[in-house]
Amino acid sequence: MKTLIELYDDSPIENVLGTEMFHPEETILICPPEIEADRTLQDSLEKYFRHRNCPVKLTFVPVSLLDAGKVAKKLAQILETHEDCAIDIAGGTDASLFAAGAVAGDFPVYTYSRKKNKFFEIRNAPFARGLSCDLHLDVESCFLMAGGTLLPGREDNRKLRDLLPEIDRLFEVFCTYRNIWNRQISYIQKISSSEEGILTADGNLTEKADHGTVTADTGLLKDLEKAGLILDLTCSSDKVHFRFPDSTRRFWLRDIGSVLELQVYRACLAAGCFDDVVLSAVVNWQGGISQRDGVTNEIDVMAVRGIQPVFISCKTSEIKTEALNELAILRDRFGGKDSRAIIVTSSSAGSSRAPMHRRAAGLGIEVLEWEDLQLEDLIAHLKGRTD
Repeated sequence: MKTLIELYDDSPIENVLGTEMFHPEETILICPPEIEADRTLQDSLEKYFRHRNCPVKLTFVPVSLLDAGKVAKKLAQILETHEDCAIDIAGGTDASLFAAGAVAGDFPVYTYSRKKNKFFEIRNAPFARGLSCDLHLDVESCFLMAGGTLLPGREDNRKLRDLLPEIDRLFEVFCTYRNIWNRQISYIQKISSSEEGILTADGNLTEKADHGTVTADTGLLKDLEKAGLILDLTCSSDKVHFRFPDSTRRFWLRDIGSVLELQVYRACLAAGCFDDVVLSAVVNWQGGISQRDGVTNEIDVMAVRGIQPVFISCKTSEIKTEALNELAILRDRFGGKDSRAIIVTSSSAGSSRAPMHRRAAGLGIEVLEWEDLQLEDLIAHLKGRTD
């Protein structure tokens, strides 16, 4: 085909999949007027196809997708004025699908099944007959197709892959001291600095905290030293001193949530089924190139297998409704249909958490609790719905 006609869909993948699979010279998106007027989204889609090394001319045709008559008129005009057209009816509204059926005539028409991950011929489209989708996306692609931009996060993911043994040792220490972890990280924050180049930590055994005082657990500090996560530890009756090996380990031990995020990241890599895994994936919703240039959100861990993104949020405290809502919004905006959302907590399962589970189920969010967080259990869950 030379010309692919797409019916714009709120699920971003529906708008790009046909172009990637069939490489038309031009893709025409019949879309709502507000989409045609959104230059930022158009630029982002063009960046997406450049990023994917898929050259194509994009044309946006504005019309209300709820008005079947107007959609039919636009379709007829396109079919009359363009060569070798095919129509993709995987996306769009019921009205636009009705219009496509009414005017398509003998032109090729095909669709895509997310459940089977295959394309299917509707009429005169043998090129799509039972064709499996073999595309493999990365995290950046998932954001670009939805008008967003992947920004640098808190971690250098290239370096993290060389630190997997340290991540394992950090989680082992966390398992032993889980019940006091948050307070002890607060203590480490009190006696250390986040400034560049300052790796020493010095303070009193007991320090003032937001609510009273916090006393260092010397057993925890000694186990961190045995694990190679801190160095040169000395503890007296009233003083503590140690040194971080580098700024990466310093960040891990000054940030309460890092240990859980790292464990999930570790499991995603170990699962071996994902094409891309990013820890601390920061997205700019408006496609800007900095966190000051538009609305941004951070996804603790994001992974992609094939064309299915997985959005993962990690909490070392109880899961609140706001966290569930935010995760669902991010999934729907940048993943769309068939993407996964998982929320992970280091809290144990219990009957008192039943309302949260019901809210999560209603939003289509998977919940993993303390009992699910050992590496093999995490891997099994991550692979379970992607195999």
